[in-house]
Formats: sequence, structure tokens, C-alpha cells
Amino acid sequence: MIAFVAFSLKRAWQGFWRNSLMSLAATASMVLMLTLLSGMVILFLGLNATLDYVKGEVQVVAYLNDSATAQDVAQLTSQLQAMPQVSTVKYVSKDQALKNFQVSEPGVADLVDSLPSNPLPASFEISLRDPSDYIDVATFLRDQPAVDSVQDIAKTVSQMTAVINVVSTVGIVVLLIVGLTVLFIIVNTIRLAVVARAEEIEIMRLVGASDAFIRWPFVFEGAFVGLLGAMITIGLLMLVQAPVASLLSSFFNVLPVQATAMVGQNVALMVLGTGVGIGVVGSYVSVRSYLKR
Repeated sequence: MIAFVAFSLKRAWQGFWRNSLMSLAATASMVLMLTLLSGMVILFLGLNATLDYVKGEVQVVAYLNDSATAQDVAQLTSQLQAMPQVSTVKYVSKDQALKNFQVSEPGVADLVDSLPSNPLPASFEISLRDPSDYIDVATFLRDQPAVDSVQDIAKTVSQMTAVINVVSTVGIVVLLIVGLTVLFIIVNTIRLAVVARAEEIEIMRLVGASDAFIRWPFVFEGAFVGLLGAMITIGLLMLVQAPVASLLSSFFNVLPVQATAMVGQNVALMVLGTGVGIGVVGSYVSVRSYLKR
């Protein structure tokens, strides 16, 4: 078995360089497709991080009656924290609400100070695990005697949920299309290499070589193409990492989302596994279909 694998690897290496033009064409196609695929994955991960941040920022704000007691606040806090839809609960007192308003609106701070009493109500700022849980939490709050009103964010939540669903669906569909395109190109490129060596294959059949003996050198050759393409792609990604990361940071500068390293371990492993995997699968399918004729 070891001798067969060693022989297949040797034949694959010889075939790779014997048909260098075809091998380089297959490698170039692999690099192009892997670069596109990895770019889509990086963009998809960036959009996911942005959407996760925005989802975490969706809050239900409940304004309390001025008559609400400390006991009412403590009881409502416990009830909210026990709800599975709720991520965090923050209580903002009347004094803290006034301070926050004065910081955010310094131009009218003197006007607020001239009022006989603090007009701002105490409130709860409630972060949700999922924006679609808004209705359940808002309905619960509206039934509480200590709650005066609940901020209506139904439209915002609906729009955010729609955006999240659309981006997720489109991202998955695009990744599938790119992956299938990679496989299609590699299958046809390797098939051209097999056809170019049709005479050699027929001679091997005439002397009694089995299909496995003929097939595996081509499979390993496809693995070489995938490995070389993946290594070149990773190198290209590392070269453009700094400028592209800077571009992404400026593009998402309205959100506190940091652009992480593009060529992390996960992305590199994805590129390497996809390249070798598609090279192997494409070669196997091409040779198998040829040998069946």
C-alpha cells in the first residue's frame, strides 16, 4: 500500500511538471476562485460581526411612573432578568437620566436647570437576545403598573430582522454559487489534462493496469494543484491584508467593529482545505468519467 501511494505521488509529481502549461492553467483557475471565495467569506464574516453588534444594540426602553417605588424597581428587575428573551437589564434613575440628557444636549442644559423639578422619568434599558423577541418583552412591560410607557421600536426591529435574514440568505447562496463554480472549473481543467494524456492512459490499459492504478496519480496531481493554488492564495491575502483591513475599518467606521486579521487560522485552513479538496474531487470525477467510457 505504501509503495503504491509513493508510486502514485511520484507519477503525480512527474505529470504535474510534464504538463506544466495545463497544470499552471489549473493552478491559476484555482487561485482565482479561491481568492474570490475567501474574499466572500471575509466580507460575510465582517457583515456578520456588524449585524451581531447591531442586534445587541436593539433595546426595549420602558419609562417608569414617578410613583414607582424602590421595591417596584427591584421586583421588575428580577422579573426581567428571569426572562429568557432578555440579555441585560439596566436601570436608569431620574437623576442619571438628567445627567445623560445634559451630556448629550449641552445646549439646553441651562434650560433644564431652570425647571422646578426633574421632568425626565426613570427607565429600564433592556437588551434582547434576539430583536424579534421585542413583542414578548414589550407586552410584559405594558402590563406592569409601575411602567408608564414603552418605547415603540416595532418598525426598527422589523427592518433589522429583515436585513439580517436577507444578508444571511444572500451570503450563503453566494458562497454556494462560488464553491460550485470553483468545482466546475477545476473539473473541466483537469479533464483537459486527462484528455491530453489519453494515449498514455490507453497504453496503460493495454498492459493491464487497473483503474485505480491509472486514477490515483491524477487524483494526487489534482491535490498538488489545489495545494499550490491554496498556498499562492494565502500569500496574496497576506500581501493585501493591511490595505484591505484599513479599507474595511473605514467602511464600517460608524460602528465600533474592529477589523480583525484577514488571514487568520480559520481562513487559512478554509482556503487550504477547499483548494486540496476541490483539486482531489475534481480530478477524481474527471478521471472516473473518462475511464467509464
